[in-house]
Amino acid sequence: FFVRDTRRVIQEAAQKYCFACSKMGATITCWKMGCDRSFHLPCAPQGECVTQFFGLYRSFCWEHRPQQAVQAHPRQNNTCSICLDTVEDKTSYRTMVCPACQDAHFHRHCIQRLALHAGICFHCPCCQNQEPFLMEMLTMGIRVSKRAPSWESDPAVEALDRRHSRCDTGTCLCPGGRMHTEEEGPWELLLCSSCAAEGTHRHCSSLENGTSSWECKGC
Repeated sequence: FFVRDTRRVIQEAAQKYCFACSKMGATITCWKMGCDRSFHLPCAPQGECVTQFFGLYRSFCWEHRPQQAVQAHPRQNNTCSICLDTVEDKTSYRTMVCPACQDAHFHRHCIQRLALHAGICFHCPCCQNQEPFLMEMLTMGIRVSKRAPSWESDPAVEALDRRHSRCDTGTCLCPGGRMHTEEEGPWELLLCSSCAAEGTHRHCSSLENGTSSWECKGC
């Protein structure tokens, strides 16, 4: 953006009031031709407004915002597929439905939180559909992060992906130490066939070369 354009927008916004909070400085105006409703971005949820975070980045007031065309309605006492709390008995600004399976319902704030965390892996939490689901959510004003899922950088998740790699016997006999391992022979490391959380060198547990499985004392 050019500095002069930014200044012009600020000057224009100073003359507009937000229909949601009734304060001045509203920089967003409904895209619908002939509609002069303006609002602050933080006031969008309060006013049930939608901003599409793709393409032309259009924004709409509560009256002209896009509606889901899905005809399926939540069953009585149906719950959000994400937080499991009860959802409304019809689709609305706050209650949304997957256009693919038409069975997954969720609160807007729940699916928005999931979209920011899932990033490029964002899909329906029930049917796993991605293409139609993604476009529908973008159209309905859900902001989707373009980065990798947040949980991929979580140390706890990374630890789950790592294979156990040490000998846990009371006395490790390997000259190379507990962390040393070879593809075969007496220093091949076998993991517990039940929990995979403990390991042993063949020689440290007196296992023959033909033995393919072993269980730790805890299992």
